[in-house]
Amino acid sequence: MVSGRSDTLKMPKAIKLLIAGGFGVGKTTMVGAVSEIRPLRTEETLTNLSVGVDDLSGVEAKATTTVAMDFGRISIGQDFVLYLFGTPGQERFWFVWDELARGALGAVVLADTRRLADCFPSVDYFERRGTPFVVAVNCFDGAPVFDLDEVKLALNLGQDVPILLCDARKRESGKEVLIALVKHAYGRRPTAAAH
Repeated sequence: MVSGRSDTLKMPKAIKLLIAGGFGVGKTTMVGAVSEIRPLRTEETLTNLSVGVDDLSGVEAKATTTVAMDFGRISIGQDFVLYLFGTPGQERFWFVWDELARGALGAVVLADTRRLADCFPSVDYFERRGTPFVVAVNCFDGAPVFDLDEVKLALNLGQDVPILLCDARKRESGKEVLIALVKHAYGRRPTAAAH
């Protein structure tokens, strides 16, 4: 006997987001802080082989590095699931960025005021691809504090690129950054009337 009742399982909409930035800026920390699951991490211990290759100035205590990606997930009710992919920060691992960026709605570029120039490659990458992004200045203890307008000017960001402060260690702060990114990315999408 066939029931007239339709039990349709509604699958949540998947949204892929990237967390990018320079070496030691807090990408792994942010993914871990906001993920509702135990994050997948591909960290390896820094060894003597990285001396002269990895610039540890400003992050001298760093002992590990991401060699492929970080992965985490956040469910928003039953309607949406955010899949977070943290990119590797060192140039020698950038070859994985194209694969990670495929299908992404947008990206967070984490910035560290102690090493602000380290986020230029991320900004350039997303500008060239036309990927919506926000810049989140990670507030490290003891790091120089600048007005966000000064940071925006120093990074030569367009007026439409949101910039905000965050603490990558704190779940609520990371969630605020991700909400700002999703709003920015959806705000840049062409409206249905334009088609």
